[in-house]
Amino acid sequence: MPPMRFRLALGLLALLSGPLSAQDQRNEQFYYPGSFNWQFLRRYPEGGRLFNAFDYGHAVLYEKLYTRPRDLKRELEDRQFDYLTRDLLVRPPRFAVVEEAIEPAYAKLAWRAKLMFDWAHMLHRQIYDIYADPGLTRDEQDRQIERVTDYYLSNRRLAFSAAPKSMALMDDQYYSQVFRRGYPKFNGLIWAYHWLQVGLYEPLIEGRTPSERKAGIQATLARFWSMIEDAPARFPRVMPMTSAIAPRFSAAHPRAAIIFDNLHMTHDIISDILAADTVPADRKRAVIYAALGQMQDSTRDVMTMDEWRNMGAMMGGIAIMGGPATGILPEVPTFGAEIPSDMAGMDHGAMKMDSDSAGMTRGLAEAPAPPGHVMADMPGMNHGPDSMMAAMMELHRRLLADPVIRQRVEADTALRRMISAMMEMMGPSGPDSMPAGANRARMDSAGADPHAGHHPASPPKPKARRPAPPSPPGPADSTKTPADPHHHQE
Repeated sequence: MPPMRFRLALGLLALLSGPLSAQDQRNEQFYYPGSFNWQFLRRYPEGGRLFNAFDYGHAVLYEKLYTRPRDLKRELEDRQFDYLTRDLLVRPPRFAVVEEAIEPAYAKLAWRAKLMFDWAHMLHRQIYDIYADPGLTRDEQDRQIERVTDYYLSNRRLAFSAAPKSMALMDDQYYSQVFRRGYPKFNGLIWAYHWLQVGLYEPLIEGRTPSERKAGIQATLARFWSMIEDAPARFPRVMPMTSAIAPRFSAAHPRAAIIFDNLHMTHDIISDILAADTVPADRKRAVIYAALGQMQDSTRDVMTMDEWRNMGAMMGGIAIMGGPATGILPEVPTFGAEIPSDMAGMDHGAMKMDSDSAGMTRGLAEAPAPPGHVMADMPGMNHGPDSMMAAMMELHRRLLADPVIRQRVEADTALRRMISAMMEMMGPSGPDSMPAGANRARMDSAGADPHAGHHPASPPKPKARRPAPPSPPGPADSTKTPADPHHHQE
């Protein structure tokens, strides 16, 4: 090459090197290989397909917040919210949504953030797949989950930290809480998504047989649908913490549980940055990327493990996080019109928990009764037959007030007969104390199909449908084809 051409080529490379180095890398990393992949979608499609709808919900939210269409509040709180809850979640797409087609402007703004979310969602779904694989023993499942967590963390460019990050990063910045205050319905829907994403681990762990796992998944999905049916009254009021919603999973795999909390915090952080007028449009990308760096740094802005485990109680308890994924639903405390989720005035960064007081509740719950302690020893209580019958009636009333428990009772003919027999013993006043839908006539249908009627995980019947948003393109426009199983989830 002649000297002049050589110098021109070098000069051109020098000019291009600056802009090129500032561009986001677009390469992606795929699933950790294993026969367990896509087992969850195959065995529990009613849950697996919902995640595709969740992806659309996250994508359209960020696109609308960034592009700021006219009347943004109505666009998100009414039009998009109704489309998601009445249409897309009821009929979720079979295949994964191409998110950059839904959020083209946001994807250009913060491609690294999109890839970080995709990478963490991939970990979420591989863990579902491992738990859903009937060919793996529980010990093999635990080892495989730790293996895929190692694989996730090996991608240092995209992995969230496995150290529990301070809630101050989400709640105490100059842009914090703008989104949840300005768009409470859509924010509650996002928190309901996050509740289900971590909550589904619990029935997969608790179920000892395929039928028990299936029933548990159906019950957890039923609780999610009850949030949607009663929206926004039953939405979580604070961000669901994995240690509270999925305690068994968090105890077995704390690194993964912490990663998911950090992921969900970052979802809130980016929503706030995009919604906040205090962050100028030309600074959105820089502020988002600075927040990503903080969430990847394991050396600062971290909590202790004890603080992380007890954060759910510190934030108000599981009842205001959407309730437990399995078991009996607690009564949701009433706080008035204001939701305590902003935790105003709470110094998250300086929060320290005394080790004795941190375990006080747990210690009291686990402490055995004193020797010789019996119910009759409790002073001031009338333990006669009438009071015991009243207590039994109240116990039945509370249990059957939970729609998920009621569905399980109706699906178990033996349990229905037992409850019917106890109602007979209670006398004529017993059945009257039961909630509607749990009366004797329904319990006595011993010969009925246990799966008749409303399926525990069936979505609500769609209300009058509003026109679907003309833009951005919906999931039906996905370019991913059914022939490639790799495209079922991102």
